[in-house]
Amino acid sequence: MSSILTNNGAMVALQTLKDINSKLAQTQNQISTGKSINSAKDNAAIWAISKTMESDVAAFKTIDQTLALGESTVAVARAAAQSITDTLTKIRTKVIAAQEAGTSAEDRAKYQKDIDAMKNEIASAVSSAQFSGKNLINGSTSSPMKIMSSLDRSIDGDVAVGTIDVQTVDLRTSGTGSTVVGPSGSATATDGGGAVTVGTLSFQGGGTAIAATDGSADASDGTALLAGDVITLDLGGTEITYTIQAGDSMTEIVSGLDAAKTGASIAGTLSSTGDQLTFDNGTGGGDMAVTLSTERTAGGDGGLAALAGLDVSAEGGPADALNAIEGLIKVAVDAAASFGSSQGRIETQRDFIGKLTDSMRSGIGALVDANMEEASARLQVLQVQQQLATQSLSIANQAPQALLSLFR
Repeated sequence: MSSILTNNGAMVALQTLKDINSKLAQTQNQISTGKSINSAKDNAAIWAISKTMESDVAAFKTIDQTLALGESTVAVARAAAQSITDTLTKIRTKVIAAQEAGTSAEDRAKYQKDIDAMKNEIASAVSSAQFSGKNLINGSTSSPMKIMSSLDRSIDGDVAVGTIDVQTVDLRTSGTGSTVVGPSGSATATDGGGAVTVGTLSFQGGGTAIAATDGSADASDGTALLAGDVITLDLGGTEITYTIQAGDSMTEIVSGLDAAKTGASIAGTLSSTGDQLTFDNGTGGGDMAVTLSTERTAGGDGGLAALAGLDVSAEGGPADALNAIEGLIKVAVDAAASFGSSQGRIETQRDFIGKLTDSMRSGIGALVDANMEEASARLQVLQVQQQLATQSLSIANQAPQALLSLFR
């Protein structure tokens, strides 16, 4: 049956043309962008995977920049340590020369003048060995420098950041320690009023104190205690102290302070509740003001502090200086070796990050990049199909014209 209201042939031809035009537009989009998947509507799963990988690639680029900055900082410290080693070696030759038989006091004084000048060179190298404001050899911190080195993504999607820890070395030729004030507190213990909380103490190691030389210790953090910190309690005007040891918990601190209190003939009871230090002066002891304070001497003597006392001008000085200089050279050599090892590790990590980034980019390309040869061939086919579909639609649209002949 023929109808002038419903042209089934035209509808089929039109739908075919629309489908071909849609595919043609998609192919042209792939050719213009170079991607087979441009948005989530093209393939949601692959698009999501590629975007996650692209974000990781961007993160690795930032990590590479961080590694480059860290590498430069370590390189400066290594170069300074090597320069200090060379200068110490020169000092050793002066010490040996001053020890030769027949060397007069006047000659030894001249050698000492040269040695003093080289001491100043070492001090200058230590103070100027900084990059981007960080100096790894001036004793400004005992904490390692943490350099972000990797982005670790687990199978469940959690992300963790890996670091390379570069241990700092104190190569100062003198000691210029500074006091860091830590936890403190105060209270008034009333006569017969029971225990009062004097202050809250916490440790950088968690439940126990860690050594100041521990890799996780931060000497600049005065909010938590380290081994070597001194706790002072002022009990009604009488001070008692306790120096924290590595591994100490609140139990050892209370015991140490209690022993000092007993030694000072002070009544009352010290105890702890969790991380809180409490004091009870009992009955008949009167009201007593109790003050807690802690302090830490950061810095201390530098690793080359013995250099300051190096003197070949005195009688017997060259022999003592020779014994001392050997140990100082070892300190500097060990520092240079440590920094060199860290710098090598950073270079290796940067090389790995570069290769890993290239591999990820290749993987992203395999997921979303268009096959240009295939797209070109498909474009030619679709253009021909478009022409044929257009012709077919034109023929279908002319079919109703044939019905006019029935009415002539």
